[in-house]
Amino acid sequence: MKLISWNVNGLRACVQKGFTDFFNECDADIFCIQESKLQAGQIDFNPEGYYQYWNYAEKKGYSGTAIFTKKEPLNVTYGIGIEEHDHEGRVITLEYDNYYMVTCYTPNSKNELLRLDYRMVWEDDFLNYLKVLDAKKPVILCGDLNVAHNEIDLKNPKTNRRNAGFTDEERNKMTNLLNAGFTDTFRHFYPDMENIYSWWSYRFKAREKNAGWRIDYFITSKSLDEKLIDAKIHTDISGSDHCPVELDINL
Repeated sequence: MKLISWNVNGLRACVQKGFTDFFNECDADIFCIQESKLQAGQIDFNPEGYYQYWNYAEKKGYSGTAIFTKKEPLNVTYGIGIEEHDHEGRVITLEYDNYYMVTCYTPNSKNELLRLDYRMVWEDDFLNYLKVLDAKKPVILCGDLNVAHNEIDLKNPKTNRRNAGFTDEERNKMTNLLNAGFTDTFRHFYPDMENIYSWWSYRFKAREKNAGWRIDYFITSKSLDEKLIDAKIHTDISGSDHCPVELDINL
């Protein structure tokens, strides 16, 4: 199976920049997007052969996720079942016979870390949500998790030490997730690969200079390790300030 995840930073804008071509060419079994930034009825995107599921933020033009899948799931849930977290359209979960597929757009801690305290609450609640799922059947999590886990995962670790996405607090939460029985699939295959990122600021010609961050992930239950085939980061695909990431898995 080929799984794709892409933070499109506004799907309507991304469609104008080649999204549909990439979607059709990659022919993914499941294609997840984050930061759709739209409401129901604001885009006409109905790819043939796919079931589609959308979670919209209550705030217009903000956040939002979607999943397109060739195989109809047994069940679909939106959010994580906690009122505090479920107004921003950040999580969709599909249940299949032998796994859960979860897409997530993790809250950003914001400039001056204005939302870091909330982010810490989110991280704990979301990890508990994943653990409950994992106790029933394996989990495949993908999305923009808004953290570069280790220094190898961003271009300038020293100057970004206390910036949103690379605080000790956020990085420790990612460590907690992995220690709870989950695998960072890209590092599973490429533990020492440097200068491969999935997000670049629109400022300072960051993408041209490859001054990026790896903050988009496929994270899987450890029990799926033997089924992993490859993980890819499509750095050549533009259309957003993020690029798509991919997981190939034998399910």
